[in-house]
Amino acid sequence: MHAQPGDFLVVESPVTGITRRNGEIVGLHHEDGTPPYDVRWSDTGEITLVFPGPDAHVRHLHPDEAAAGAPIRSGPAAAGRARAGSSAARPGDVGRRLARARQRQGISLEEAARRARMSPQYLAYLEERPSDPGVATLLRLADALGTTLVELQGGHQDLPYGQGQALLHPRLQDLGQEECRALLSTHGVGHVALTTAEGPAVFPVNYEMVDDTFLFRTSPEAAPAAAAGAEVAFEVDHIDDATSQGWSVLAVGRAEAVTDPATVRRLDERAHSDPWVGGSRTLWVRVHPARLTGRRITSADH
Repeated sequence: MHAQPGDFLVVESPVTGITRRNGEIVGLHHEDGTPPYDVRWSDTGEITLVFPGPDAHVRHLHPDEAAAGAPIRSGPAAAGRARAGSSAARPGDVGRRLARARQRQGISLEEAARRARMSPQYLAYLEERPSDPGVATLLRLADALGTTLVELQGGHQDLPYGQGQALLHPRLQDLGQEECRALLSTHGVGHVALTTAEGPAVFPVNYEMVDDTFLFRTSPEAAPAAAAGAEVAFEVDHIDDATSQGWSVLAVGRAEAVTDPATVRRLDERAHSDPWVGGSRTLWVRVHPARLTGRRITSADH
């Protein structure tokens, strides 16, 4: 019997051939792939050291299974992971951190897989799909990629953005008007900068984008209400610390209070989210951008 991390150990009934239990092989104890194995069981999520008996066999992870993101799994824990994987087409945080660490080392996927003693197909699966590899697999990958288990698990998430290592070959590019608008149209949280009686100030606000203008709600007595009737800067950004990439868009223009009752009612009805600060926020402020600029940091290798 030979296996590699990412394969599945299947235990069947010797009489009926029905699968009684299966689990992902997350660690090897011999370089040639012979038993014993560290197996994360699909029904419990626990990792145990297993010496397979005659009723067990290895099911290898094939490329088509990796692409589909649907290796054999069962049990409540596995069902939850399967639902999470099927609902998203983008890589998960672990996958993006793995890809970033590998790119920082300047090595191919095949070389990284060789160092970690796993198949390239399985490593590609981890990088490209939402996944939840076990600690043994992450430790092996951390050693192969010259990083730490904490970094791959995202243990630094509570730290301020920008604490991670920079890309090996970063590229800073200016964004065009259309791309800036496309990034902003998803709505979310932005920062409005204005001059108050106490000096310059910046406030985070939930915003909407309607007809190329930015709108946010505030209280007439709150500090952001001073934006109405003044020239302000409105900034939105997205920082991906897992990959040391991100973008920012800056709009500069005059702000005005929305006073038409019908427009206010329509904005209230169509708002994607309530202001996070809570309370009564009855004043809508609209920013008309006279200047719109943006920049993006990506890897020059892609």
